[in-house]
Amino acid sequence: MRSTNAVASRQRRKKVLKQTKGYQKAPRTSYKLGKQAVTRAGQYAYRDRRVKKREFRKLWIKRINIAARENGINYSALINGLAKNNIEIDRKTMAEMAVNEPAAFSAVVTAAKK
Repeated sequence: MRSTNAVASRQRRKKVLKQTKGYQKAPRTSYKLGKQAVTRAGQYAYRDRRVKKREFRKLWIKRINIAARENGINYSALINGLAKNNIEIDRKTMAEMAVNEPAAFSAVVTAAKK
């Protein structure tokens, strides 16, 4: 009698088809197409976890630049001033301050101008 290891094979296929929940048409029900779709989705997810970091940094820089220009200085000069005055504050925090606490951001800009 031939040994097929059917239990492990079925579990492997069920695991892939469980990951295709929410997909439409054949990839949801077909193992072959589902496996391709899951693999591709995993590649996109891996890539976009890195892209997300880039996109957020770009967004923070844009917000800081807009708020800095309202305070009479551009982004480049602000970052340069902060570096020269040894003020270590990350862009995420500065962007949050620029949006929610304009007075605190103005104080940071004043410190950078000195």
